Amino acid sequence: MPQDDGNRGHLKTRTWGVIGEAGHMKRHGILQAALLGLSLAAASAPAPSVAEDLRVVQRGTSSKVSVAMNRAIVVESDTPFAELSIANPQIADISSLSDRTIYVLGKAPGITTLTLLDQNGQLITNVDVVVAADITEFKERLGQILPGEHIEVRTANDGIVLSGTVSSTQKLQRALDLAERYAPERVSNLMSVGGVQQVMLKVRFAEMERSVSKSLSSSLGIGGSVFGGDVGVQGGNGRASNAGGQGSQLGGSLPASNTNTGAILFGFDVGAVQVSALLEALESKGVVRTLAEPNLTALSGQEAKFLAGGEYPVPVSQDGGTVSVEYKPFGVEMNFIPRVVDGDIINLELSAAVSAIDPNNGFTLDNLTIDAFTKRSTETTVELRDGQSFAIAGLLKDDFRDRNSQVPWLGDIPVLGALFRSAEYQRSQTELVIIITAHLVQPTRGEALALPTDRIKPPSEKDLFLFGNVARDSGGRQVRGAAGEVARQDFSGSYGYVME
Repeated sequence: MPQDDGNRGHLKTRTWGVIGEAGHMKRHGILQAALLGLSLAAASAPAPSVAEDLRVVQRGTSSKVSVAMNRAIVVESDTPFAELSIANPQIADISSLSDRTIYVLGKAPGITTLTLLDQNGQLITNVDVVVAADITEFKERLGQILPGEHIEVRTANDGIVLSGTVSSTQKLQRALDLAERYAPERVSNLMSVGGVQQVMLKVRFAEMERSVSKSLSSSLGIGGSVFGGDVGVQGGNGRASNAGGQGSQLGGSLPASNTNTGAILFGFDVGAVQVSALLEALESKGVVRTLAEPNLTALSGQEAKFLAGGEYPVPVSQDGGTVSVEYKPFGVEMNFIPRVVDGDIINLELSAAVSAIDPNNGFTLDNLTIDAFTKRSTETTVELRDGQSFAIAGLLKDDFRDRNSQVPWLGDIPVLGALFRSAEYQRSQTELVIIITAHLVQPTRGEALALPTDRIKPPSEKDLFLFGNVARDSGGRQVRGAAGEVARQDFSGSYGYVME
C-alpha cells in the first residue's frame, strides 16, 4: 500500500514490512499470495527457463533492466532489502517474492525507476526499468514470412522501428504490413532496398501500311446537227458530257483535270453525227513504314517522361469572345513508372504514343487552317523480368471498298453497257505492333558511352572549299571503348548507339 514517509519526503509503494524478530514477512492481499504461488511454480520449473527472466542487481551500482509490456521478469538483489518503491506504477508494477527477489511486471511503454532500501533505510541501488512493446512474436513471424532478409527490429516508446536491407520493394512492404498488425500507425521504416533499382525501358513502334486502288471509267458523247444545221443535238455521260462541242475529228479533248493515271479519247463521225468516247484507268499501290524506338531510364517507383517532337498551336475560344492558344504535343511520347518488386521482376505502368500532323484531315475556319493529327497510343500495366519483352499492343486493319456507277438502263446493256459504267476498287491494310523490353541497369563510366556526334568532326576551310568535304576525321586521335568503335564506322556500314 502507498505510504508517506515523512523523513524521506516522497511517496513510496511499500511492498513488504520490516522484518521482525520472528523473521516472518507481512504479505499483502490476494495478489501477494498469487505471486508467491507463481514463484513456487517457477522454482519447480527447469533451471534454463528461470534463468532467462532473472536479473541480478548489486549494491552501490546502477542497473538497467528491460521488460516487455504485459510480461514479467524476476530481479534478484545481492543484498537483502527492507523496502521497495517504484517511481511510476503506471509503467511497471512490482511485488516482493522474498527479501532478495522482486517480481516486475511491465504495464505500459516507458522508463521508470525502481528503488531498493535496506533495514536502516540506506539506499541499496536504483534500477532503471525500461518497458517496451513485446516484439518477440513479431520477430518470429517476420523470420517465418521473410527468411533470409536482414531486417533489424527495435522498439521506440510504444512503436516498432525496422531497419536493415531487404532484397526488393515487395518484401519491404510485406514487413511493414506485418509490423502494422503489432503496432498500428506506430511503425517507423528505416529499411533500404538492395540490388539494382534503375530500369531502362526500350519501346519499339513498328507500323506497315499497304494500299491498292484500281478504277476504270468510261464516258460517251454524241453530238451533231441535222436538217442543214438548223437543229443540233449534243449529249453524253461522265466527262464526255462536259466536253463541249466536238470540234475535232476525235470528238473533243482530254480532261484538263484528271485524277486517274491514264486516259484515252477517241471519236468518229457518222455523217453529221459525231461520237466520242473517253476511257480513264487507274491502278496505284503504296507502302508506308513507320518506326520509332524511344529509350528511357528511371529509378524504381519514379515517373519518367519522354517527348521527341514538338507542340502544335491550336486556337481556343474563351468566354467574352477572346481567343487563346493551346499547344498540343506531337511526336514520340513515353511516360512510365517502373517498380522492381522482387529480384529481377519489374512492374511497369506505361503510356506510349506516336503522333504526327495530318494536314489532309484539317479544316479551315475564317481563313485559319488547323491541321489534324494521326496518333497511335497505348496505356497498360505489365510485369516482366529483366531482359524480357512484351508485345503490349497490336493492330491489324483491313479496309475494303468498291463502287459501281452507271447510266440507268443503258449500263445494263450487254457489251455496250460497259461504255455507260464506271467501277472503282480500293483496299487498305495496316499492321501495327508495339514491343517493350525492360532492363535493370547500373551507371557506368562516361567514356564508355557513345554519342551520335563522336565520329563527325567539323571540316576545316581547306577541306570544305578546296576538297568539298563536309566532315573530317579525328586527325589520327584514337578514341577507346564503345565511342571509338562507333567513331571508326562510316555511313556505308551500320551505325547508331552501342550499349553494353
